[in-house]
Amino acid sequence: MNVTTLAVPAPVSDASPPSKHLGMFVTLWRRELLRLRRERTRWFGMALQPLLFWLILGTGLAPTFQLEGSPGLGYQAFFFPGSLVMVVLFTAIFSTITVIEDRNTGFLQGVLVAPGSRAALVMGKIAGITTVVLLQATLFVLLSPIADIAYGQIHWPALILGLFLTSVMLSSIGMAMAWLLPTSQAYHAIMSVVLLPMWVISGALFPSAGGVLGAVMSANPLAYSVSVVRGAMVPALHTGWSSLIMLAAFTGVLLTLAILACRRSGGRPG
Repeated sequence: MNVTTLAVPAPVSDASPPSKHLGMFVTLWRRELLRLRRERTRWFGMALQPLLFWLILGTGLAPTFQLEGSPGLGYQAFFFPGSLVMVVLFTAIFSTITVIEDRNTGFLQGVLVAPGSRAALVMGKIAGITTVVLLQATLFVLLSPIADIAYGQIHWPALILGLFLTSVMLSSIGMAMAWLLPTSQAYHAIMSVVLLPMWVISGALFPSAGGVLGAVMSANPLAYSVSVVRGAMVPALHTGWSSLIMLAAFTGVLLTLAILACRRSGGRPG
C-alpha cells in the first residue's frame, strides 16, 4: 500500500539570499504603514492622550516650577519633550502588540515559513513602527510653539536621531515581550509595570535627582531618550553627546536581545 506523505515547509534559515531578507523587511515595513492608513483614529488617540496629559499637568504645575540654573524656563517647555517621548512610548506599545494578534490569526506562522530570516522579520516590523513614530512625533512637534519652543531653536538632526533611536529601543522591548507572552492581556500587564514606570522616572516629569533615585534614573534607558530630546528642543538644557552615546548603546543591546528572543521559538510561547 502506497503511503503519501505531506511535506511541511520548514522555516528558511538565515542563509537565504539577501533578496529574500530584503523582501520580508519591505513587506513588514509596508504592512505597518497600511495598518496606520486603515486605523487612523487609533493612531490619533495615541498622540491625543500625551497632548492632554501635557496640557493638564503642565498647566497645573507651571506656577510652582522653577529649574535651578534656568530661571526663565517654564514647566510646559520643560515637560513638552517628555510628552513627546510619551508619544513614542504609546506608539511602540500599541504597535508591537500586533505581534500577538498576528500570531492568533495565523499570519505570523505564515511569515515564519516564508523566505527570510528572523532578523529581517524583527527589523522590518521595527522599521515600520519607527516610520509611524516619526510621523506621529512630527505632528506633536508642530505644537511646540505653544510650549514656548520656537522651531528655530530646535536642533533638528539631534531631535530626529533621538526619536529614531528611542523608537527602535522601545519597539525592540515591545517586540521581544510580545513574542514571548501568550496573550495581549499579559502583554499589557507587563508593559504597565515596566515601560510606564520607566517613563515616570526618566526625568520627563521632574529634573534628575541625586541619591538612590538618581542612580535608578542613570540606569534607565528612557532617561537618556528624554535627555537627548529635551536637549535638542531646549538648548539651555543640552547635556552634550554623552546621553546620545548611551541611548545608542542601549538601543543596540536591546535590538540584539529582541532578535535573539525571536529566534528562541516559533512565535508560540512555551
